[in-house]
Amino acid sequence: LTMAGALPKVVAFDLDATLWYPEMYQLWGGGAPFKKNSDGTLTDKSGTTCYMMGNTAAIIHELKTDPKWKDTKLAYCSCTDEPVWADECMLKFDVGDGITLESAVDIKEIFKSQKTSHFRNINKKTGIAFEDMIFYDNEEHNCKTVKSLGVHCVYTPRGMTEEVWKSSLAEFAKRRS
Repeated sequence: LTMAGALPKVVAFDLDATLWYPEMYQLWGGGAPFKKNSDGTLTDKSGTTCYMMGNTAAIIHELKTDPKWKDTKLAYCSCTDEPVWADECMLKFDVGDGITLESAVDIKEIFKSQKTSHFRNINKKTGIAFEDMIFYDNEEHNCKTVKSLGVHCVYTPRGMTEEVWKSSLAEFAKRRS
């Protein structure tokens, strides 16, 4: 991926079961406050462990530290049932070098709505075309609706793995060439 045009201008992720597990609604009866553990996981007040899935930490770290991504915006698009809990998790999940999921993000679209609303907002805020965006989500129906806008969507049933990351970027670049 040498050509800047081959990279997306917005890299957007769903949160629940894409960047971390479990989903916030699965913590009902527990939830905030979350305790940060030495292994990078979080524990909610009922003792349930929350962790970043797959290669999430390395991917977010790369997006914030590799110069090739300097012109790319990082977005989180989520309809999570517990946005306040999600905010706390973003503050406490560390991806390396003191960068958290929260400090890494440029655009947050975290509210109950169709995912297409999230992307229309991103388009309005940034002026970036849908075709220049890539979106990762563990729910197929979200991928289908967002794809209808022209966004390159990637279904992530097992979260953000290195394999999904690399193959999706190669696919995005191929579509742009």
